[in-house]
Amino acid sequence: SARATTGYLLFVGGEPMAHKDLPAMVRYAAQRGIRPMICTNGSLWTDQNMAGLARDGLSSVIMSIDAHDVAKHEKNRGLPDVCRKIKRANEQFARLGVQTTASVTASKLVEDYDRLPAFLTALGFHSCTFSYPLTALGSSYLSFSDSKLVAYSTEELIQVFEKIKEMKRKSGFPVVNPAASLTEMQRHLRGEPEHFGCLGGYKYFYLDWRLNLYRCHYWESPMCSIYELDQSKLIRDGCTRCMIDCYRDPSVLQFAAVSASDAWHHLKQGHLRAAARKLLDRRNLTSLKAVWEDRQYIGGV
Repeated sequence: SARATTGYLLFVGGEPMAHKDLPAMVRYAAQRGIRPMICTNGSLWTDQNMAGLARDGLSSVIMSIDAHDVAKHEKNRGLPDVCRKIKRANEQFARLGVQTTASVTASKLVEDYDRLPAFLTALGFHSCTFSYPLTALGSSYLSFSDSKLVAYSTEELIQVFEKIKEMKRKSGFPVVNPAASLTEMQRHLRGEPEHFGCLGGYKYFYLDWRLNLYRCHYWESPMCSIYELDQSKLIRDGCTRCMIDCYRDPSVLQFAAVSASDAWHHLKQGHLRAAARKLLDRRNLTSLKAVWEDRQYIGGV
């Protein structure tokens, strides 16, 4: 709820554009100061619903991309002509002032990461984020697959993250996933100590269609009903169980802000040493660097 200082609300699916009440939900969120976002395959866009959602207060759109080739993407999605619709949507949303970003699944359909920037640019994207492979989830969320396309050995997946880092470094095409977060996922895969605990359950949540609130969509059981959420329900335990990008990436980005908030609370209680430890934590610099990397995307959300 807005009372809990929610900053944004991302509608996902399935395909959220198929929900008849999506415009009303977008409008309701925007009217309460929450920035609504939609993650979609792009197949159901029309000039009319794009204009309508922009009027309703839609702030940002994420569209799924599976390959660096039109034929491969459309075959995998089973959606003929969807790339043309995605390109049209990018043109229309640019005119409407709504930011769009490509969400690229890190799968074996992406055979050459060096080819992605040109393909995404041709579709009208100015940034992308990589969705890390999910083969199983414990919650009610069903966006995972045991397909061979995402079946990697540990070393293969470490190399996938290295290829993404290299593309980010060499191409100049804006990649939303912070380099520090990509390195963190490599630590996770190697079983090394991780530097950034996840803020899922504290700053980020998964809300299902029954209005059950989970700390993230990896966890098996919900925290509570959305109607029961208060400060006592929040969880902050430095979890590193999974590699879900939409929780692990922002946990790196928000680390410095959370450290500053912690330091302020310590100062108010007269705990000067604890406040100093929070402010002098070297990870704050890594977090601030990640925010600077993502400044263009963050400013548009």
